[in-house]
Amino acid sequence: MRGFEDLLTAQLYNLVNSVTAAPDGRLSGNPDLGDLRYAQPLSGWYWEVVPASANTHGRLTSGSLGFLDIATQPAQLVPFDASYRRSYDVDGLGGERLRVTETEVVLDPANHAARFRVMGNLSSVAADVAQFDHQLAFYLGAVGLGSVLVNVLAILFGLWPLATVRRSLADVRDGRAERLEGRFPAEIAPLAQEMNALIDNNRRIVERSRTQVGNLAHSLKTPIAILINEAEALGGEHGRVIAEQSGRMRGQVQHYLDRARVAAQSESVVFRTPVRPALERIVRVIAKLNPNLFVAFDPASADGMVFGGERQDYEEIVGNLLDNAGKWAHSTIRVTCSRVSPNRFATTIEDDGEGLSEAEIEKARKRGQRLDEATPGSGLGLSIVSDIVAEYRGSLELGRSEIGGLKARVELPSLSDEPTA
Repeated sequence: MRGFEDLLTAQLYNLVNSVTAAPDGRLSGNPDLGDLRYAQPLSGWYWEVVPASANTHGRLTSGSLGFLDIATQPAQLVPFDASYRRSYDVDGLGGERLRVTETEVVLDPANHAARFRVMGNLSSVAADVAQFDHQLAFYLGAVGLGSVLVNVLAILFGLWPLATVRRSLADVRDGRAERLEGRFPAEIAPLAQEMNALIDNNRRIVERSRTQVGNLAHSLKTPIAILINEAEALGGEHGRVIAEQSGRMRGQVQHYLDRARVAAQSESVVFRTPVRPALERIVRVIAKLNPNLFVAFDPASADGMVFGGERQDYEEIVGNLLDNAGKWAHSTIRVTCSRVSPNRFATTIEDDGEGLSEAEIEKARKRGQRLDEATPGSGLGLSIVSDIVAEYRGSLELGRSEIGGLKARVELPSLSDEPTA
């Protein structure tokens, strides 16, 4: 816009220098502003010289204007500045908007004065400005988008080591690795070292707990065995009561030792148990112990499922439930596996026995409670299952089976089925 206005000013002075007044006051001259647009009709670029005093007459115009007139603004609305020059905008002959720059000059000592007007097409300049704005917006947008992409790439590159640490931790949690392995940047290496130290400390705690549990089991095993032997030797009603209570004591001790073992191991990060082989092994055992029962199990339903815990714990859960089903089933036991979510799976065991009422289910969950004294057992099966499942933050549901008896559904944590590295 400044260049446009400077051009009009320069052409105005060129016009002034190209026009004179004859002795009789007639305006004369042949101005050439060096721009062909002043020769093209209705181009939007015009110049005009008209008298500004009573002793001056005649009119000079550009070829683009000819005999046509462009409106002017009264001096009262747009006054002249100190240089006796002014600028204003008016409508052109073709609907365009014009910028008018004009001045009044005394041409000779005879005080012949003339008004000089140069008019430029403001609409074309506005189009150029709009085009420049669009180009500027495009390039600035491209620069901004490029800056965002560069920043995103820089952030992703900077956070890439953290993603590597996250994947390594996932491998440790899923049992595919025992430590954070690999090379890490100097900023991340202390974090990896602290995590490895935490894993090692956790492993030491687990091992220490196992040792203490084993020591306690050995320290209690001999006294309880002596009590049972002495009770059997004593005989009679008193011997029977002592032997029975000693047996219950042994079961209770074993139960709490198992709970301690599970509590220590459930917080570890390196245990994983494929479900299918464990289930197949237990189903074979139950089928042999109960040859009169049909145990329905589709091994393919357990494909790809990995229990996030130790094999002995899963086998104890399923073994107790299958043992109960074997005691009460008439002819059929059904075992199924299903995926509940990406990190949980369910094992369901059903029988076609009499089943349990709500009150009996609540009673069966309690330690040492037996619903039928004629059936061998300690009454600890469901209690042990509930405790182990709770330690792994799973769930145990008991209800009515579609085949008539009890339905036990256990949900447990699941890991990725990828092989351990």
